[in-house]
Amino acid sequence: MENNKLTLLDLSQIISGPVCSMILADLGLNVIKIEPPIGDAARIMGDTFLNGQSDYILSLNRNKRSIVIDLKNPSGRELFYGLARKSDIILENFRPGTVKSLGIDYETVANIKPDIIYCSISGFGQSGPYKDRPAMDTIIQAMGGIMGITGDPRTGPQKVGSPIADFITSLIATIGILWAVHIKTKTGLGQKVEISMLNSILFSIIPREAYFFMTGKNLPLTGNRHYQIAPSNTYRTRDGGFLMLIAHTQKHWENLCKCIKRTDLLDDARFKTNSDRLKNCHELDGLLNETFSEKNQTEWVEFLSSKGVMVAPIYTFEQLFQDPQVLHYKMIHDLIHPVAGKIRVLKTPIEFSKTGVEFRTPPPLLGEHTREILLELGYGEEEIDLLLKKGAVSQGKRANAF
Repeated sequence: MENNKLTLLDLSQIISGPVCSMILADLGLNVIKIEPPIGDAARIMGDTFLNGQSDYILSLNRNKRSIVIDLKNPSGRELFYGLARKSDIILENFRPGTVKSLGIDYETVANIKPDIIYCSISGFGQSGPYKDRPAMDTIIQAMGGIMGITGDPRTGPQKVGSPIADFITSLIATIGILWAVHIKTKTGLGQKVEISMLNSILFSIIPREAYFFMTGKNLPLTGNRHYQIAPSNTYRTRDGGFLMLIAHTQKHWENLCKCIKRTDLLDDARFKTNSDRLKNCHELDGLLNETFSEKNQTEWVEFLSSKGVMVAPIYTFEQLFQDPQVLHYKMIHDLIHPVAGKIRVLKTPIEFSKTGVEFRTPPPLLGEHTREILLELGYGEEEIDLLLKKGAVSQGKRANAF
């Protein structure tokens, strides 16, 4: 539809689908965000808004165009079929059965567009005993094993700070779609791609699952320590900062002791081998904390990293977004949004030698491109006005209703 680019119809909402479609949009696909009359649920989620625009929408939806279609309206559904005929990929993350009830499921679309690539993301999969259960990131973290290996005996299980289940699912979906595009290029065949959030997060515990398969034991909750390497933990520095440090082989352990001038630890029977250090990790961490409290975070990081020690500062966001390595790769990009004004977004972190990721447009307002997309589809102005009158579509204004 747009400059002979692959066109993706994005029916997905909130995070798991929109991240996938944003990555593909950054890579150059023509992504049309199809929203219901009330909009993507992410437009009203949470408590952080900039001139009425939610942080979710502003973070995850650049390079997309928004059209509002009421898929429960027969005219809206016919309009969707028209879009599908001229598109290459459809992405949705409704609960299983929803697209069937709307008449926009893979089988229906494939009848009118046989080579369509149709990606369905769901919490637990399109079949099985849990397929009808609702799911969001933390629900999947809980059931997928992530929370069960995160935290320590004092806290109990804890979630990961970022929506890791949503993001792992998004990346798996992106890979699946790109492979389906590759197969279609070679064979002409379209197909359905199914992604389960539960299966995706389960896959992400690699290689932790091998410990269980080999020993039959659950991984213990170890906090910031590693369950089978010592030392590997966080340590407080003189200025109140923290370091993350790991010495994952005997060679690295010996180098660390020499660098911090604690060669006495090398002769200590409690710390001779990795197994010894694991058995006595609390005593070892206490001694290392004493040493690391002698200098500031930056001093330790600069010195130890120069000596080949695997160490990192534990950053706040304020520190992270000022770090010279992050700035070197220009991971932060400014966009001008028509309502929110200047916004900052994170770049898709892929570096190409001959092409690159694109920042073409800011996240769209609800229905901002409805008329534009319909004109591209071949509708005349009078036909568009009739669709608007019927309620099959609606178009946004400069001031978003949310």
